[in-house]
Amino acid sequence: MKPLYMLISAAMIAAGVYFFIPKDAPHQAPASAASATVVAGTVPPADQTTTSYAKAAVISRKDDGHYWTNASVGGTSVEFMIDTGASIVALTPRDAQRIGVDMDTLTYNGRINTAGGQIKGAYITLDEVRIGRVKIKDVDAVVLPDGLTQSLLGMSFLGQLYSYEFRQNQLIIRQ
Repeated sequence: MKPLYMLISAAMIAAGVYFFIPKDAPHQAPASAASATVVAGTVPPADQTTTSYAKAAVISRKDDGHYWTNASVGGTSVEFMIDTGASIVALTPRDAQRIGVDMDTLTYNGRINTAGGQIKGAYITLDEVRIGRVKIKDVDAVVLPDGLTQSLLGMSFLGQLYSYEFRQNQLIIRQ
């Protein structure tokens, strides 16, 4: 029964992505894996209010169709794939070790549901995650010992933003 729900969920996410990507958008040159443009008050707000958006960043979509960015986690650069379908930031063991997590003290007792099934993970809190001028403190994360080849920037980060939106080939995040 669970595989059917996962298949339905995946289809709904794919349909949502398909619906929100303009079909007649002009092609833009692919961005590098570490692209995030710092924007200081120049990104117009979606609702056109007079609110200042001094803390914003623009992340370009790559040729593979995903949005990738380098974020500073505790002062260390970590490459993330943006994943709005992930409820939490997920780190590979390599990236967790690089940012200073003591891997010997982790307890893998959290049950994490993934597209491939349920796995165990170790919950941690990241003091700060920064992309350009956007800086979020106390971000919940999980270290997954197996099955993750790339760290994912999920909703435990994105959900703390003022807003995020997709425009053509760009993801605009605002704090």
